[in-house]
Amino acid sequence: MEDAIVLYPSPGRGHIIAMVELGKLILKHHPSFSITIIILNTPNTYETSSTAQYIATVNSTTPSITFHHLSLISESVPSNPDPVELLFLIPRLNNLNLHQALKTISQTSKLKAFIIDFFCDDAFEVAANLSIPTYYFFTSGASGLAVFLYLPTLHKKVDKSFKDLNNMLLDIPGFPPFPASDMGRGVLDRTTKGYECFLNTATHMAKSNGIVVNTFDLLETKAIKAISDGLCVLDGPTPPIFCIGPVVSSSDQDRDEHECLKWLNSQPSQSVVFLCFGSMGSFSAKQLKEMAVGLENSGQRFLWVVRNPPPDDKKEPNLDELLPNGFLERTKDRGFVMKQWAPQVAVLSHDSVGVFVTHCGWNSVLEAVHAGVPMIAWPLYAEQRMNRVILVEEMKVGLALKELEDGFVSAEELEKRVRELIDSQVGREVRERVSAFRDNAEVALKQGGSSHVALAKLAELWKQT
Repeated sequence: MEDAIVLYPSPGRGHIIAMVELGKLILKHHPSFSITIIILNTPNTYETSSTAQYIATVNSTTPSITFHHLSLISESVPSNPDPVELLFLIPRLNNLNLHQALKTISQTSKLKAFIIDFFCDDAFEVAANLSIPTYYFFTSGASGLAVFLYLPTLHKKVDKSFKDLNNMLLDIPGFPPFPASDMGRGVLDRTTKGYECFLNTATHMAKSNGIVVNTFDLLETKAIKAISDGLCVLDGPTPPIFCIGPVVSSSDQDRDEHECLKWLNSQPSQSVVFLCFGSMGSFSAKQLKEMAVGLENSGQRFLWVVRNPPPDDKKEPNLDELLPNGFLERTKDRGFVMKQWAPQVAVLSHDSVGVFVTHCGWNSVLEAVHAGVPMIAWPLYAEQRMNRVILVEEMKVGLALKELEDGFVSAEELEKRVRELIDSQVGREVRERVSAFRDNAEVALKQGGSSHVALAKLAELWKQT
């Protein structure tokens, strides 16, 4: 019987890609393991066709990774659930199917480890009942993990919701002091079901066999030390953490043929501002027009991924309607506007890209660090406001945009930050710092580097199980 590692991602595209890349990394260095990735069968409204297409591509290009699709659940999902609650609910409804899947895999393989996404927390009990060693894969950084593990302690210390603390500064080991309003969206209101799910997950994570984190030692030194020293879990031991990153997707297809990459080939080195906000990032029509004005007034070259305002953000946008009159014509010699999507890893890796305006999703942050591209931080949802704090104050690899009270960013502010990052002493210092982290990332992944060693320790644990 072969030694098997089973991975269990949340259905979100970013979560699945991160898990697949983790599977590839394990196979690259420890090919004696077999990798199975369990895919949740979600309501059609939740899973996008792009995720299915991605899985199909991996199936054809990496046959050593097996996908096990769970049966469609019979229970009905609420018609208008809270998005955070839904992320926890879908795995919970699939527990019976998961139990059967793990038993089936165990009949033909020695199941050495079960690695779950934190949104799949309800699987922790299933694995415990089957006596399978369980690890969590934390798809954000070690700094976010420090906050997450400390949540049960904060819950006892504070008797109000974070949203009601009037920007009181939170002091969490390994993390710079930050306003309570910058906590992850899912935990701002302690009266919600989503908050309860996060609290339970933090408790289970502290009892797991270990936590795998997509980061590397020199990127988040303070947070990693705080967690390892047991400062974030106060009511018991802290499980070992394994920082094995940066795990960055290499799955961009036809990178040499994509139209935006051909355009980048004709632009000067480090001259282009790239604006892209993840698979779920979208803006109001008013904000899109304001962004266009800021970009035009900056005088800089730009590559901008534009999506429709919600609720039509899945439909292809009409750029002539969304953007100011004449904008595309006036900026055609220095700007390139794309609809919906860009091959982000390939774009960030291109020599012509000099600035990345990002929503601060952790995958995007790591891709920028890996490519050595400085960032302008524009968080939109999830834990992205906390990521901004780390990017700007701790790592110092980006600049923050000042928002109005309703979150609106003016054209003047965007123009100012773009100019500052491209042409100022502050911008040069940020660029030097992110370039140093890029070099550190390369060393971490090489033989004997911190991430390579962490993965080797993890694999040794599995072999001894």
